[in-house]
Amino acid sequence: MPEGHTVHRLAAAFVRGFAGQRVRMSSPQGRFSEAAQVDAMVLLGAEAVGKHLFLQLAPSADVDPDSPVVRHVHVHLGLYGSWTFAGDPGFADAHAIGAPRLRVGEREEGLDGEGELDWRRLVPRPTVRLRVAGPHGLADLTGPTACEVLDGAGRQKILERLGPDPLRPDPEGTGRRRFVAAARRSRTTIGALLMNQQVIAGIGNIYRAEALFRARLDPFVPGKDLSPGMLEGIWEDLVDLLDYGARTGWIVTTQVEHREIEARILERSRGTRQNGDEDPGVVPREQSFYVYHRQTLPCRLCGTVIRSRDLAARTVFWCPRCQSVRSRRAAWSREHPAAAWALVPGGCSEVRP
Repeated sequence: MPEGHTVHRLAAAFVRGFAGQRVRMSSPQGRFSEAAQVDAMVLLGAEAVGKHLFLQLAPSADVDPDSPVVRHVHVHLGLYGSWTFAGDPGFADAHAIGAPRLRVGEREEGLDGEGELDWRRLVPRPTVRLRVAGPHGLADLTGPTACEVLDGAGRQKILERLGPDPLRPDPEGTGRRRFVAAARRSRTTIGALLMNQQVIAGIGNIYRAEALFRARLDPFVPGKDLSPGMLEGIWEDLVDLLDYGARTGWIVTTQVEHREIEARILERSRGTRQNGDEDPGVVPREQSFYVYHRQTLPCRLCGTVIRSRDLAARTVFWCPRCQSVRSRRAAWSREHPAAAWALVPGGCSEVRP
């Protein structure tokens, strides 16, 4: 399932490609008849909250975003959903975001005919739930868990059941405090809490496993046993990691000096998708993670075998030696090793002095 940084990249792609333009909405698959309600409206903007995407549409560009006439196309990609883009050069700066998909108009054997296709002539596949087409390009949606048209009240109901999103602006620290308070009220394990979208929105299985390793924290310790400092440290680390992912399309949690150590990963099927996989400078998946999909392999730092176990309907991965912190009585401060890790431009990370 795409994690929160992916949905923020989607929102940015829609703003770049369609904002302020009148767009055509259609459902080639026929399963989204509500597309007719918003067809030929102007896309005012796009919003990401956790794993939810909202496309804001209105009859004209001068409509106030809070007006009752505004409609929101709400999309949750789920496990198999994906958006694919095609358009003029530079349009949306991406060809696909979400689960692995072919390019729009692409077949297994490659592009039709010779050279690049004219995006205006691309016929949607029968599996396309929604096609959004503007003057400079189009976006096709396939396989989403949710795709619906909402009014402002419907959008607000979804927001009210979500926890704070580390990628949303939080100048007053409200989101951080909400996360800390929700976790400390709960007897549920921190590994499960991080996957609970009502506690913190946008975190998926990769960020959960990696953030807990970076915090040296046992996934099975209850939230109520953790100090505010521990939880604030996890939040701040996730802000940095997700921000880097949103900017680059890469999930990279390893320090540069650790990447060549035991550079292996155990994945099924097609592997973990990185939106930057086509970039020659991307950090390989085998070097990107400390514990995710590294079960039975040695820990990059201590050599202990990485373990895995089901937790909150997904598999959690952890190092039983490195992740030994179990309670608020353990020392945690800004001097903690994980707190000193920060991603820097270019896909590298460093240990601050």
